[in-house]
Amino acid sequence: MTSPLIDRFRDFGDTDALVVDGVRHTYAALAERVRDWQAYLDEHEVRAGQVVALEGACDADVCAAFVALAARGAIAVPLPRSTDARRAEYHETAEVEVAVVVDGAGGRVLERTGRTATHPFHGRLRDAGTAGLVLFSSGTTGRSKAIVLDLGKMLAQYGDPSRARRTLGFLSIDHIGGINTLLHTLNHGGTLVTVSDRRPDTVCAAIASYGVEVLPTTPTFLNMLLISHAHERHDLSSLRLVTYGTEPMPQRTLELLHQALPSVRLKQTYGLSELGIMSTKSKGDGSLWVKLGGAGFDYRIVEGILWIRSDTAMLGYLNASAPFDADGYFNTQDAVETDGDYVRILGRVTELINVAGEKVYPSEVESVLLEIPNIAEATVSGRPSHVTGMVVKATVKLVAPADPREVTRQVREYCGRRLEAYKVPLVVEVSDADQHSDRFKKVRTPA
Repeated sequence: MTSPLIDRFRDFGDTDALVVDGVRHTYAALAERVRDWQAYLDEHEVRAGQVVALEGACDADVCAAFVALAARGAIAVPLPRSTDARRAEYHETAEVEVAVVVDGAGGRVLERTGRTATHPFHGRLRDAGTAGLVLFSSGTTGRSKAIVLDLGKMLAQYGDPSRARRTLGFLSIDHIGGINTLLHTLNHGGTLVTVSDRRPDTVCAAIASYGVEVLPTTPTFLNMLLISHAHERHDLSSLRLVTYGTEPMPQRTLELLHQALPSVRLKQTYGLSELGIMSTKSKGDGSLWVKLGGAGFDYRIVEGILWIRSDTAMLGYLNASAPFDADGYFNTQDAVETDGDYVRILGRVTELINVAGEKVYPSEVESVLLEIPNIAEATVSGRPSHVTGMVVKATVKLVAPADPREVTRQVREYCGRRLEAYKVPLVVEVSDADQHSDRFKKVRTPA
């Protein structure tokens, strides 16, 4: 079996396709791995339209297996390796029929679950003769939503090869950002550099060692990078572009990043697993205002909420109803402000804190908290109040130890000068715990 993507691997030949923890893999070698996976899938009678879980880290074997499954027309479910109850939940929800586990050392195990996938969305993909993709939302409460996408449509959007760049694969391929980075890079003959350890020093060392030009990442990681000063210990002169998304960027973090990397272009991206990745244009390197749109995307704003229509939108959720309107627009639940053609993402309406009828967006308060020199990380949430319904709570991680009472006093005093009174945190908690998920996205736990 072949596909335009596999054909391009042969054209790109001895160019590096992947660098995985320091090991280089050319396009010719990757094409050979894909052929090996195709033979393996043939041997085990994995057919087009079957739902196949692909479990493992984002290495050369997993990337080759993913391409082989796409070329076969299977419905791929990329998952991190796991043996816990979460794996069983994912398998059941996605109706996984076959699981392929890759151990990172050349070993692979194929398991048949005994299930038959009967969901109508799987049937639609089979009837259309196209490859599919199931991704799980990264929600921190309740069951994750299973998102069904037409992988054929996603592959078609990348077009003919253009500029090849060396890109760091920060997000894994069980995330829409990781999938987009992988497919975009391979389609254009670029090099994807991946690291299993995503601490700032390791990431910066990889950028310096392999001449990485593009770093797609999250605001949370960029804040950690600045606090660590790792960018000062490594040569990042190859870096041309940093893209950030998945959560609101604190204005303070963006300003400091622009100062730290003045020759690097900073670009806000916008995308959802349910819709794909939109084309964006930031107003400036230090601005949170961005233009949205591009081929295949349209949007409108209804009562301050962003609704998007996309040619690559999901078929729907396997385990929930989907918030599409009659015209095909999807309710992102992101509150926005507008300035002409530009929009600014304020945050999810589900995270909004209502203090006696006044709206507080956590990202605004978090940005102010990060201006306080000894605060390394800040997460703002609501806490129930008998008087105002909710009050603002701030959980902070410090750069250096300090008396929590003094931290509380400093937070209230500083925020009192910078924010309206109802936005000032009344509850301040000092914590050494990480405030982000393994995808380096801020975790907000309801009070």
